[in-house]
Amino acid sequence: MLQEFADWVTYTLLGLVEGTPLASTVNFFVYDSIKVTVMLAVIVFLVAIVRTFITPQKVKKWVAGRTEGVGNVVAAVLGIPTPFCSCSAVPLFIGFVESGVPLGITFSFLIASPLINEVAAAMLLAMFGWQIAAIYIISGLVIAIIAGIIIGRLHLEKEVEGFVYKIKLHDLAEKAMTWKDRLAFAINESRGITLKVLPYILLGIGIGAVIHGYAPADFLVNIAGEDNPLAVPIAVLIGIPLYSNAAGIIPILEVLTSKGMAMGTALAFMMAVIGLSLPEMIILRKVISIKLIVIFAGILFVSFTLTGYLFNAILG
Repeated sequence: MLQEFADWVTYTLLGLVEGTPLASTVNFFVYDSIKVTVMLAVIVFLVAIVRTFITPQKVKKWVAGRTEGVGNVVAAVLGIPTPFCSCSAVPLFIGFVESGVPLGITFSFLIASPLINEVAAAMLLAMFGWQIAAIYIISGLVIAIIAGIIIGRLHLEKEVEGFVYKIKLHDLAEKAMTWKDRLAFAINESRGITLKVLPYILLGIGIGAVIHGYAPADFLVNIAGEDNPLAVPIAVLIGIPLYSNAAGIIPILEVLTSKGMAMGTALAFMMAVIGLSLPEMIILRKVISIKLIVIFAGILFVSFTLTGYLFNAILG
């Protein structure tokens, strides 16, 4: 039905000739814009309902006192429905440390929260199917858990700025919510987030549509195809300084993979952009040392690279 509408807009309403680059570009843009926007709005609504039950105060209570391993798993899982932006990294970090949460468990949450988010999951589901979306979520969880355990085992507490341990925060009282309140919150979240990222979605799909319609079919094979052994680390390195979100990156990935980029390489690139952004590193410098930031970034770089190689091998 949606494809029929896209065909009607492209070939009947606009009168474009089927098979031409312009027609292919327009058809791709119309189809993906509607599909991704609807899927995003639905998934954000569902995740928002879950978030009404998982507040920051509850997250801190649930992870505080947990032992290594179990605590890392709990923190990583709780990070999925509680996404944060770079600007909230510092207060979240301070809140966890102040509550007595071990450093490794804190990092499991800080890695999972931005890396695995509903926008990325919705767009991967819409563009690549549930298998790729599941691979993204599961691999993100594994990375967050293992990276947190490694950081915990390194005993880097002395690399946290001294003032962090002296801060005493007070949790605000949580307001009881009825189901009417939860539905209203979810509707507002769905509308707000969808409208907020819509320009990025349209821009990303627009760029992807142009590549889809005009780029040679094999233009990425020699650069980032399966036969280039350095494609994955190069993609991760390129992704680190890019400050973008899933809404702008994933539509482009859909086209790049269709033009020859291996899926594992694409996933590694996306993870680097979303989960290892330069602005977050700069903001975290306020509470942790450069040494810990370098270790943190290095662990994620290796994790994303290995993940890319692994899924290139699995997915062929």
